Amino acid sequence: MRLRALLETDALGLRLLGGEDELDRTVHGVMTTDLKDPSRYLSGGELVLTGLAWRRDPADSEPFVRRMVRAGIAALAAGEAELGDIPDDLITACARHRLPLFAVHESVAFATVTEHVVRKVSGERAGDLAAVVDRHRRMMTSGPAGGGPDVVLDLLGTDLDLRAWLLSPTGRLIAGSKTAGPGLPADVGARLVAEQLAAARSGRPGPHRVTLDDRTTYSLFPVRGGGPSPQTARTPRDGRDAPGGQEGPDDRGTVLSDWLLAVEADAGDWAGERLDLLHGVTQLIAVERDRRDAARTVRRRLAHEVLELVQAGAAPAEVAARLRVAAPVLLPGLGAAPHWQVVVARIDRDGGGAESGPAAQALLEEILVDPASTGPEQSDRLAVAHTGEEAIALVPLPAVAGEHEGSAQSGILAETLLESVRDPLTAGLDGAGRLTLGVSAAVHSAEGLRGALEEARHARRVAAARPGRVCAAGHHELASHVLLLPFVPDDVRRAFTARLLDPLREYDRRHRAELIPTLEAFLDCDGSWTRCASRLHLHVNTLRYRVGRIEQLTGRDLSRLEDKLDFFLALRMS
Repeated sequence: MRLRALLETDALGLRLLGGEDELDRTVHGVMTTDLKDPSRYLSGGELVLTGLAWRRDPADSEPFVRRMVRAGIAALAAGEAELGDIPDDLITACARHRLPLFAVHESVAFATVTEHVVRKVSGERAGDLAAVVDRHRRMMTSGPAGGGPDVVLDLLGTDLDLRAWLLSPTGRLIAGSKTAGPGLPADVGARLVAEQLAAARSGRPGPHRVTLDDRTTYSLFPVRGGGPSPQTARTPRDGRDAPGGQEGPDDRGTVLSDWLLAVEADAGDWAGERLDLLHGVTQLIAVERDRRDAARTVRRRLAHEVLELVQAGAAPAEVAARLRVAAPVLLPGLGAAPHWQVVVARIDRDGGGAESGPAAQALLEEILVDPASTGPEQSDRLAVAHTGEEAIALVPLPAVAGEHEGSAQSGILAETLLESVRDPLTAGLDGAGRLTLGVSAAVHSAEGLRGALEEARHARRVAAARPGRVCAAGHHELASHVLLLPFVPDDVRRAFTARLLDPLREYDRRHRAELIPTLEAFLDCDGSWTRCASRLHLHVNTLRYRVGRIEQLTGRDLSRLEDKLDFFLALRMS
């Protein structure tokens, strides 16, 4: 903004005492000070407000003004509240150095001037950045990509001093502004995504604001692929969020696949212009996201063709030929034939809903990215297709030199697959559905691919039998009793567990005896009295009393293998 605009603002009531020829100077900021030499805190272009407490005698004015001019300030505004009229020595010094000087009436608070300058300067800078963002969007829409999300995040950092990060729906860092410094800690990213998913699930209007334990506030803006993200409306008069940018119950799959723009700032008091700018930024990033999603089309098509052949019972030679086409695309430069692994995912919505295959596909592509990697390109070696409610990933694994023909490396492990993504996805699915995954063993040829697909599907059913919103199971569990549990009818499960465990639960409820935890620990310790007592921090006699009470209430004998097995299965199915 120009100095002339300040003088023309009646609400500020400024009087010009000198510097009429300098009123076209641009103001870049504002600072209030009574230091004798505040130059070290100035970067140039500021309007400096002072109450003149630094002035002890007329000789102080000349050196003060000289320091201000060397610091490159735009103008000086002196308050009349302390001394009444502005001293002539200050007016003379400012005229000598061609520094514009304003008088601030005692009825006008410095805070009023500061707020006005900050609002005007911020609005103009946001307008300039909005033009840059709009131009960048048009370039990206009509031509090659213009540098990716990092470019626009850097604009936010340099032009608006906003630290910003782009996160995947699992909390993985995709991009960040240079001014943001090092990437967000993984736990912070996961928590921000969890907060966004939970807020979106509740239907609260955005942008959502989160204050973490270190008292840092973040404003969260969803970035939706396949079209513009919802715009957040605001009421300029009171600054409250107006309805908008909220997702309904049928948008659950979209919410779970949204990227997230996290800005280190509280957007609650932002002007509408700045919110519009951030909305434009999310749209710009969405264009880049759609472009990168389009680059996955070939890999998705290859996966779909291979899986269609496998499910149709095609000859192994035909499947092998299609795999040979897929291998160079998924593992460029690979010398030997890869091993393959299959991962199956499914989102089951509470109360039904729209087909969840596409949402499961997008989530599976993200989950299978190395959590330590950054950038959307890290999923370029994944081939994920969806059929109906299911998403199926065909994952190539480089063959290890010297491996025997019948063996394959372990590859993706179900135990570690969800470690870094469980919390944010659980928050997003809470009250809306479940995500279950099954992982096959690695196979070395087309002949084993059909079995791997069935193995992954069975493992997913095992995962579905477990409690929790996000669960996974691996192929090694299919040689265990857990393979049988998903196929036991629900009414049989309930009757079996109730008959064995309800007497213990009721006793625990009335007496707080902790018989159920004692039973779990006793079975986990293979019936060892010493190890179980040590784990529970009990005397062995106390443990024997509790086990005796369990046997008395249930009519079972925990020294018998059959009764131990019944209790074990009841606990697993409960």
